[in-house]
Order: sequence, then C-alpha cells, then structure tokens
Amino acid sequence: MDYKSAGVDIEAGYRSVELMKEHIARTMRPEVLTDIGGFSGAFGISRWKNMKEPVLVSGTDGVGTKLKLAFLLDRHDTVGIDCVAMCVNDIACGGGQPLFFLDYIACGKNIPEKIARIVSGVARGCELANAALIGGETAEMPGFYPEDEYDLAGFAVGIVDREDMITGKEIREGDVLLGLASSGVHSNGFSLVRKIFPMEKERLLTYYESLGTTLGDALLAPTRIYVRALASLREAGIRIHGCSHITGGGFYENVPRMLNDGKRAVIRKSSYEIPAVFQMLAAEGSVDEHMMYNTYNMGIGMVIAAAAEDADRAVKVLREAGETVWCIGEVRSGEKGVELV
Repeated sequence: MDYKSAGVDIEAGYRSVELMKEHIARTMRPEVLTDIGGFSGAFGISRWKNMKEPVLVSGTDGVGTKLKLAFLLDRHDTVGIDCVAMCVNDIACGGGQPLFFLDYIACGKNIPEKIARIVSGVARGCELANAALIGGETAEMPGFYPEDEYDLAGFAVGIVDREDMITGKEIREGDVLLGLASSGVHSNGFSLVRKIFPMEKERLLTYYESLGTTLGDALLAPTRIYVRALASLREAGIRIHGCSHITGGGFYENVPRMLNDGKRAVIRKSSYEIPAVFQMLAAEGSVDEHMMYNTYNMGIGMVIAAAAEDADRAVKVLREAGETVWCIGEVRSGEKGVELV
C-alpha cells in the first residue's frame, strides 16, 4: 500500500507545479523575494517606507458554485480571474493597492494540465491587478471531492497610506454616484442561476442573439477587475468618498456598506441599460425586481461616490482607463440605506 493507491499522486503534484511556473512568472514584481516551491512567499515592502502611516489591507474569497459551469463545460482558464477579482476588488474599495495573492485549489484528482489551466487564470487576474502570485496550495483530496471537481479560493494583501483609505466617512449630501459596468453576473448568485437555467451542455452551448454569445460564455465571463480604474482616479487627484463592490446581496446589501449614518444612496434604475443576461434570468426564473437587485449586480460591478464638482472629470478619467461608466444617482440625507427609483 502506498499514497498513490490511496488516491494521492505526489508526482502529479510536482508536475502541476512545473506547469504553473510559466504562468506565475508573468506576475512577478521586483519586491518578490522567494521562488515558487518554498514553504512561504516573501514580499519586500521597503518601497513604501516613506508612507506616513502604511496600512495593510486584505481580502479573501472564492469562486463559489460558478465552478459547476466550468466543470460542465470543461472550461477552467477563466475562473482564476474570478477568484482574484473577488479579493482585489474588495481591497481596492478600501483604497488599497494589491501587492500579492495566494491561491488554494482543492481537488478530487490532481490532473496537472487542468490545474495549470486554473492557475493560468489566477495569473491573468494577478496581472490585471498588478499583484504578484507568490504562493498557493494544491490539495488532492480523494473521497472528499469527486475526481472531476475542485474548489478554488484565494487571499490577497494590499497597502494604502492611512490618509488615503476609503472609509465612507467623507460621503456627504450631494455626492454623485458613479456606476462602473460589470462584465456580467460575475461570481455571485450562481445557486439561483443554476436553478433557473438547466445545467445541460446543449443549453449552455446555445447561441442567443440578445447575449451576442452562448449562454455558457455569458455566464462564465470573468469578473471585471477594477483595481486600475480606481488607481487612475487616485493618480488624477480625484478623491473617492466611498466605494462599494457589488457582490452577493446586490445593491441592497452592498451599497449601504459604504455609507455613514444619516446618508442615503438614491440610484436611478433608468440611468443605464441592464444587460440581457439579467433580463433572461428575471424572465425565465420569474424573479421579481427587488430580488434581482438584492442578488445580482444588474450590470454595475462597482459604485463610487465622489464630490459633484469632480464627477465629470472622474467619468472622463475612468473612460480613458477603459471603463464603461454612468452617473447613476446621488447621496441624500436620510435613513442609511439605498433607494432604487
């Protein structure tokens, strides 16, 4: 009896690491002090020693049941982007600049080529966030996961000078709310997605004119990473008063998280066009409007609060950074919360 006969292939683990290395190399930054394969990852922070009061910010998350679609379609090269996005977007919401990322893959059977495809997506997400992929773990867990399934989660660390933190305390009445377009459903609400749409390969490979792609491609579109967009505002000298990453819980749960007491966000639903995938979800699942806005991003992946006098310039800067952005509402005095009108 040996470990391989118990279902754990150590040699496959070594092979996975070798296949990962070319992807990980693309994410390297000068501050990375260790090579892949060590017991820990090290990242030097002397570059930021002149900050008045450096603060580390962190985020951790996973991809969730969106992975079920990846399994069904045998598409594993984009879910890593989702994993990175869910972590680094939260860091960016606090004003942080992501520094490094670590991933965790738990699988029923280690197939090196599949693991490498997953990590290629993680590496791409790190590139988009300018974060180094300095370590991770691939755990082969036979009997715990089916052989063709896995889970994917990650952890990111960023840095910000305390005076530049986005806390929401600066939000005031009259601030303009800017909405940055999402790339689709992102990585939340997929338990409901899987109830509405039959998880059958034929259906997922069906092309829809309204989507401009297949249903599967629309649903697997990776979460948009907003790190560089927020950095562009900071570099332009535009102060962000508040920021909300629209994840699980949609508008109703996430927008109030950036508000201080006595401030209310009023968002105009007609200020932008809701993407077709959400219209399909609502129609086919008979999901009422409130539940849609309480579950999904509805086409807005990030909401930013800025002074009214900065709004036009902020829109210009964001568009130059490659974002699709709309003025979707404003901040008013009142009971803390969000109102969709």
